[in-house]
Amino acid sequence: MSSVTVAATDGSGQFDAYVVEPVKTPAGAVVVIQEIFGVNDSMRHTACQIADLGFIAVVPDLFWRLQPGVNLTDKTDAEWKQAFDLMNRFDQDKGIEDLKATLALARTLPGSNGKAGTIGYCLGGRLAFMMATRSDADVNIAYYGVGIDGLLSDLPKVHKKLLIHIAAQDKFVLPEAQAKITAATNGNPDIETHIYQNADHAFARVGGVHWHGLSAAIANGRSAEALAAALG
Repeated sequence: MSSVTVAATDGSGQFDAYVVEPVKTPAGAVVVIQEIFGVNDSMRHTACQIADLGFIAVVPDLFWRLQPGVNLTDKTDAEWKQAFDLMNRFDQDKGIEDLKATLALARTLPGSNGKAGTIGYCLGGRLAFMMATRSDADVNIAYYGVGIDGLLSDLPKVHKKLLIHIAAQDKFVLPEAQAKITAATNGNPDIETHIYQNADHAFARVGGVHWHGLSAAIANGRSAEALAAALG
């Protein structure tokens, strides 16, 4: 485990990214996109899981323009309030540019085979979908991304593998939105959409209040297959 520094492409500064390397290299790189709680302990644990699968995991601090080093949990009302405040002030377009910079750096890290993709959760799930339409990532995986139903007009821009995981009980992605996403992606050979019937939002958040082990295991297995196919 280490960290790297990524230069913002707009010249406004630089930010840190947490890195976990696999046992064997060369390997593909996975840019792990944070939730609204920052690069917290849960995200770091997720990065370790991805490295255990055989990939270089890179987790950029996307809130660096607002507050570097955010490390919140979903356990207290105060932390939720702070997390939502950060999310509401977060510039998603700037975040995408920072993710593109991270992706480019990830391709050149020591031990990288030059291939790189993204995997994101909650806010990060939305951003992973946006990376599928705005970047050259080799694969993109979105877990319970919020507001994806409002981005469906960009689907013709998806040309690499996109995997979408949806929680059926998600209060932030209501059944109508789920139906829109499913209908819009059905039959697209580049996109897989899966709905987990007994799961709530953040069912795969390690240590989270809505952790659902079975749904997480199935979704993570599908993600591992997609990463292996795209990144080697």
